[in-house]
Amino acid sequence: MSLNILVDTIFVGNWIGDVAIAAINVVLPVSFFIAALGMAIGIGGSSIISRAMGDNNYSKAKTTFGNMISITLIITVVLVVVGLLFIENLVPAFGGKGAIYEPAAIYYRIVLYGVPILAMCMMGNNVIRAEGAPIHAMIAMLIPSIGNLLLDYVFIKYLGWGMMGAAWATTASYGLCFLYVAGFFISGKSELLCSIKDFVPNFSIIREIGALGFVSLSRQATTSVLYLILNNILFELGGEESVAVFGIIGRMMMFALFPVLGITQGFLPIAGFNYGAKKYDRVREVIFTSIIWACILGTIIFLLLILNTDFIGDVFTDTPQVIDRTSFALGLVFLSLPIISIQLIGAAYYQAIGKAIPALLLTLLRTAIILIPLLLILPNFFGETGVWISFPIADISATLITAYFLWKAMKKLKDNSAVKSPDFNHLN
Repeated sequence: MSLNILVDTIFVGNWIGDVAIAAINVVLPVSFFIAALGMAIGIGGSSIISRAMGDNNYSKAKTTFGNMISITLIITVVLVVVGLLFIENLVPAFGGKGAIYEPAAIYYRIVLYGVPILAMCMMGNNVIRAEGAPIHAMIAMLIPSIGNLLLDYVFIKYLGWGMMGAAWATTASYGLCFLYVAGFFISGKSELLCSIKDFVPNFSIIREIGALGFVSLSRQATTSVLYLILNNILFELGGEESVAVFGIIGRMMMFALFPVLGITQGFLPIAGFNYGAKKYDRVREVIFTSIIWACILGTIIFLLLILNTDFIGDVFTDTPQVIDRTSFALGLVFLSLPIISIQLIGAAYYQAIGKAIPALLLTLLRTAIILIPLLLILPNFFGETGVWISFPIADISATLITAYFLWKAMKKLKDNSAVKSPDFNHLN
């Protein structure tokens, strides 16, 4: 998914221009928020499915999946209709002003048509992982990346469709992903083949999906608000060029974090299944393993970024001012990348075990509670630099707080494991 957006931005920047990068950056918060509903429902429902399967309750797992499909379709279709009706208000509100408005409106309308399909892909992908089929989940995410790469070339470079081509390439690539995800469940590879009664709303299950899914939705919602605030602040500070710089930073942020987020997503079903089976030692083990490998990958990505800041800007655009400002911003924004996995996995742990309130608070901690207030304050004193230094301050602060709560949770898991499996070696 990150590669999909990254490739889209590189092609658009080189074949259409800097304003097109800014236009895509304006549209992303809207489409991401609606698509995030599918991911939120997928993660919330998958937590229930993982724990139900760990407890051998396959009837509950199937009913949960059926309800996930129903509510994903209903909610996303309604929101797409609303989004299309208020296009002239939403695009400028998210920073689509001046020369950015027209290409942003073109991209917005076409991408929005495919958002329900994307939401179904995100929801289904989480369920595939919860069933213990990560290879199929990986293939499902590779399909839109490869599809978008090929379709971008055909629609933008070969047919000369400009922004319309970039939008249709993205939408069509997720259509291909949906065909694969649907095929997984229909072909009999899944144990969650639903009957008609499973699609009938079960309000007890919907409440639980909503409580746990709201954590992921809140994360994406705050990301959308973050983009809204940043696009408007940067437009005021430096016009279209500053918005284009953040467009590049935003793409690299997604790309740089994808190994860490991938480990976090892989962590969720394993932690949920073993917690449901009361295998607390194994839950501790997967926490340790996930953090260690995510920190290693985060450090490698950090070093690659820091050593290639000039090259990264040059890949996206040939405008010297944008390249220079991007290089400077990259060094600050990604300063805490080696340790951010502690914060992400700490919040994911509470989601995996069904504790919605602490999961929500820790998820909102970095962006909503710390980063957004910093962005409203620091640029008043440090200008555009204040925008970029807000990121590492928020990351480090949120990581330290989350680490404290995760350490307490690990201690509790150890105590529960000792009660469940007492040591009788001293009797020998």
